[in-house]
Amino acid sequence: METARANRLWADLIVEELVRCGVDFFCVAPGSRSTPLVAALAENKRARNLVHFDERGTAFAALGYARATGAPAAWITTSGTAVANGLPAVVEAVTDGVPMILLTADRPPELRQTGANQTIDQPDIFGDSVRWRFDLPAPSLDVDPASVLTTIDQAVYRAGRSPKGPVHLNLMFREPLIPGPKEDAAPAAGPERWREAREPYTRYARTKPTVDEAEVEALWERLRPVERGLVVAGRLTTRGRGEAVERLAGALGWPLLPDVGSQVRLGGSRANAAFYDVLLADGAFAEAHAPEAVLHFGSRALSKRLEGFIARHRPDPYVVVREHPFRLDPGHLVTHSVESGIEDFCDALGKAATGRPPGTDAPWTAGWRTASERVASVLDRALAEEGGLHEPLVARLVSREIPEGHGLVVASSMPIRDLDAFAAVDGAGVPVAANRGASGIDGTVATAAGFARGSGRPVTLLIGDLALLHDLNSLAMLRGLPVTVVVLNNDGGGIFSFLPVSGHESFFEPFFGTPQGVGFGHAAAMFGLSYESPETPEEFLSAYRTARSEDGPSLIEIRTGRHENVAVHRRLLEEVAAGMGGA
Repeated sequence: METARANRLWADLIVEELVRCGVDFFCVAPGSRSTPLVAALAENKRARNLVHFDERGTAFAALGYARATGAPAAWITTSGTAVANGLPAVVEAVTDGVPMILLTADRPPELRQTGANQTIDQPDIFGDSVRWRFDLPAPSLDVDPASVLTTIDQAVYRAGRSPKGPVHLNLMFREPLIPGPKEDAAPAAGPERWREAREPYTRYARTKPTVDEAEVEALWERLRPVERGLVVAGRLTTRGRGEAVERLAGALGWPLLPDVGSQVRLGGSRANAAFYDVLLADGAFAEAHAPEAVLHFGSRALSKRLEGFIARHRPDPYVVVREHPFRLDPGHLVTHSVESGIEDFCDALGKAATGRPPGTDAPWTAGWRTASERVASVLDRALAEEGGLHEPLVARLVSREIPEGHGLVVASSMPIRDLDAFAAVDGAGVPVAANRGASGIDGTVATAAGFARGSGRPVTLLIGDLALLHDLNSLAMLRGLPVTVVVLNNDGGGIFSFLPVSGHESFFEPFFGTPQGVGFGHAAAMFGLSYESPETPEEFLSAYRTARSEDGPSLIEIRTGRHENVAVHRRLLEEVAAGMGGA
């Protein structure tokens, strides 16, 4: 009885302290060893939960929730391989600086390395893919409960401070796991001042790197004489950060190249060079527009063309500004690396540049802006002339049709590349989320489910067929949520058809093309999603407009061909190059 009461006490303390620290959303997969945590969660009236049968899915749902809110969710799982299923989401979270609280239930120490059932080496299972980890002892009534509270407070702080990321608390529980239904469980009995205060036991003062004015002035001296500069907005977590970068580009009079994850590629300023990826496919334009300097904000931009363009011209200075201490320099070209809050740095550099005449009408900036506007016009014409329903057109239609107040989650591989390249500039400025830290295609549906719950918005998910197959059971998480899944089914790995390996006909199709020969109509019915399979642009628009107005989930499947898709992309780029007229 004492063991069961200790388990329940510690679990109550853990859940309550997490809630007090602002972590009030829990993603749970059923399991026996985590019973104390689930019992405490069920009793806590302020805690919310998402229950799903797959640990991998719940981990990605926690990731999606944090992408929407900027705050961590807690992931609860039982022992054994259930814990290992969280690794893909943890890798994505640590790579992209997304906070998570990992609560993994474990067997007690006397069962480790004994051959006991469902007992693996859990304390270090995530290795360096977590910001902090701690192996709590098995609960005991003889241990000061304050030690549990301070551990939770440290975990939440470490998850949310820069660099953000997942933290792992491994929680050992002995049997009996909780008191029986007719036994006295006894109320949680934390320290008296904690019980009365209703606040976290330990409050951490949050800090952030300050902008060094002398460094900013020195940097401005390097940038002052630059006439051909570029501002690159990589992945940014909020629209406010994206708009701060947008304002700075305007103050400097430099073109802004906004990544689809910058939060200002959709609904951003029309003065931005939004179609830079398509522009840089034109060799003549790329050679004529070599930059002297580059200011890059946030994480990596998606465009491989942009990365190659910068590498060829080796701008000096090449400045990277991000909110963590890690190197962001795959080409080994960076001359200045700045760890700072994006908005604070943009404000400081903008003030340093005060008095410089805005250069928005200078030939350099005007050339980028005019060329980008021309690309938009050429794409509208070329896409209309293509006829039929193909992948670049779907990406463009979604970007133009998604309403204000909605959110957009995009899968890796071709969907996000098509959105980055072809998205319209006259659509709504909705938040965009994508798992581009490690760029995997797994867990995308679950990420969308978590994002929808965290943001409280209707969500569109643009996804490929293989990514959907990877996470098919997470469609169950969408029940009751206004999520529209738009799946581009080209019967395999469409992105590989753009790579040199596609020329090896003897082995390409079975090993890279990987055709599955499946449709998703029955899956939609199985998981309770309404379903449409449009064949024309008009049918797609009708289906999408209907789906986005519904309260429940929908799935729209567009069937395309991989070979046709490559041909469409090539024709569009050729049309753009011809329409540029040597600009």
